[in-house]
Amino acid sequence: MTDSLALCLVESSDRPTVPITPLTAATLGDWSARQPEPVATWVAATGFKADAGERCLLPGADGALGGVLVGAGAAADMWTLADLPGALPGRLYRLEAPTETPIDADTATAMTLGWALGAYRFDRYRKGGGATEAERCVLCAPSQGDLPLADRLARAIYLVRDLINTPAGDMGPEELAEAARGVAETAGAEFHVTIGDALMEGYPLIHAVGRASARAPRLIDFTWGAPGAPKVTLVGKGVCFDSGGLDLKGADNMRLMKKDMGGAAHVLGLAQAVMEAGLDIRLRVLVPAVENSVSGTAFRPGDVIESRAGLTVEIGNTDAEGRLVLSDALAEADREAPELIIDVATLTGAARVALGTDLPALFTDDDDLAAALARHSRAVADPLWRLPLWRDYRGELDSKVADINNIGAGRFGGAITAALYLDEFVKQTKSWAHFDIMAWNRTARPGRPEGGEAVGLRALYALLAERHG
Repeated sequence: MTDSLALCLVESSDRPTVPITPLTAATLGDWSARQPEPVATWVAATGFKADAGERCLLPGADGALGGVLVGAGAAADMWTLADLPGALPGRLYRLEAPTETPIDADTATAMTLGWALGAYRFDRYRKGGGATEAERCVLCAPSQGDLPLADRLARAIYLVRDLINTPAGDMGPEELAEAARGVAETAGAEFHVTIGDALMEGYPLIHAVGRASARAPRLIDFTWGAPGAPKVTLVGKGVCFDSGGLDLKGADNMRLMKKDMGGAAHVLGLAQAVMEAGLDIRLRVLVPAVENSVSGTAFRPGDVIESRAGLTVEIGNTDAEGRLVLSDALAEADREAPELIIDVATLTGAARVALGTDLPALFTDDDDLAAALARHSRAVADPLWRLPLWRDYRGELDSKVADINNIGAGRFGGAITAALYLDEFVKQTKSWAHFDIMAWNRTARPGRPEGGEAVGLRALYALLAERHG
């Protein structure tokens, strides 16, 4: 996996550093007035206005790079420095306040995290594509920021991105389980995996979805933390590749299906951060890891399968497989009645139609949880949007031959009916939140390269850290 994080941040250094100064239109004039006349003249001559993303390289007295000005727009934020690691000459840099007032701790932490996320590269399949030591941009993290937090979150997001970006040929159910094992064992968690036909008795829907593949399905299950601590369970959809099954996807819709295990990647990244922080949680992670393939053993439209919860499910569409594997995992999570269940899944195109690709859809009946998540989302600039668990749509899932159908009767409200389907398998838990996510950047932006992406993870971590820190 990518190791560039360890190469882009240091806590301190005795080596010379190049200052990076974030400026807004409001602070540019005062800053320029305090500079030697040649510097102020140079900045004016370049046309630098401190617009967001704008850069101005300052020459030093010896002709070498003397400093960097970066435009922060209205105010410095997480993404102010994020474009710099890939744009500046290889040097050791430091963050310098534009005024005599130091940059506040939260902003310093956010900018440090943004720098780290901007340094991410997925170069596993590139020959000689990594930067040499002399070419690396390294930030000497500001002392007022929380470097351990920034580092913890950056490594969690790196893990999410790496897992999603890895092609399905190298990230099947077995490889995903081994990645989870690495996360679990590093933290001293108790790890268990149920494989193949062993799933038939306890997890029939997971088995049904994964049985057509030559790569055996799995239920990944690990537990960490003091037995008496509040129970929090994370469930992540781990469909390592989704062909659609017998309801086969078209080529365009299949192209990005390596990312269909994005929910699993998210809960592994979140779990890693939680365990490294030592939060006071009895954490459990459940990941149904399958490949939805086509073969003579594939499950069929019209099949009726009894779930772990005892509900019989009519298969209305084999391409609605994510909710099937999640429902068995959620039933197992609910059996312990934890304080909180969070599930994360790349579940429906309907959520993307409603909210676009950047906004994860949040479903929960817990208004206090929704309000807390919204608050943390705003505080850490990790957006999400709540959609309703609209009970009037539950009838869309009625089946004439089983307790429930895995798809709605019509084309409308697909993200809601999918969430309502999952809701049928969470009955004892006090609080449950379902995230329907894209997990992919369609285009590159500062700190957010095209490819796999963690969305909602920082908001979720902030919530858990506030409650159990």
